[in-house]
Amino acid sequence: MLLAIDIGNTHIVIGGFEDEKLQFVSRISTNVRKTTDEYASKLRSVLTLHGASAYIINGAVISSVVPPISSIMKEAIKLVYGVEPLIVSPGIKTGLNMYVENPASVGADLICASVGAKAHYKMPAVIIDMGTATKMIILDKDGAFSGVTIAPGVEIALKALAGGTAQLPQIDLNAEAVLIGKNTIECMRSGVIFGNASMIDGMIDRFEDELKASLTKIATGGLSGVIIPHCKHKITLNSSLVLEGLRIIYEKNKKIKK
Repeated sequence: MLLAIDIGNTHIVIGGFEDEKLQFVSRISTNVRKTTDEYASKLRSVLTLHGASAYIINGAVISSVVPPISSIMKEAIKLVYGVEPLIVSPGIKTGLNMYVENPASVGADLICASVGAKAHYKMPAVIIDMGTATKMIILDKDGAFSGVTIAPGVEIALKALAGGTAQLPQIDLNAEAVLIGKNTIECMRSGVIFGNASMIDGMIDRFEDELKASLTKIATGGLSGVIIPHCKHKITLNSSLVLEGLRIIYEKNKKIKK
């Protein structure tokens, strides 16, 4: 089994691939204070929880936007499974052309999502990655990485709204949303959910006007399932896009991996 691990600012997503089939996905909280032993214990627990503890782990690949955890997770995997993980970083093979000023500055999660989308969807495309930040990635007709927009993520905006006011509470976004709220919580939920959906629809319209092309629209990330159903554009939800990109990158590099 191949372990694919995406380390984000809020969550760490762990996936297990047997050949090309994704066998399980698990999400744990990102915590920079955890030690190598703690993450090693968590990895063992995750595989046991998902009935994957009997598999032989013969490879691992990591993308990370939290550098302090990258080396800790790498050592945890080596400690538990005795394999040297591949870390997505500048210089590895991705098969992705980068048309930006400094390709080395692009987040590993964005690279992996783009690789996954290029492999499975018609180009050109826009990828909406809704995590701690909301990123919208443009891939051109040849699948090259052409640029990104970054906006505050849904939870960041929600925390700012509640934290920066005296009377607005933290709210649950999973309840049914109504457009015109009749109480404080309904009003906040409407603004966050429909406001973000409208932002995404509006940005897609601008992208397509700018590029004079119709884009394939794919969404991923932890909060995409809450917001995307309220968008007017037809957008495909793929929660495992980054993990799939990690698997593809691993396959491209395993023969040259030291």
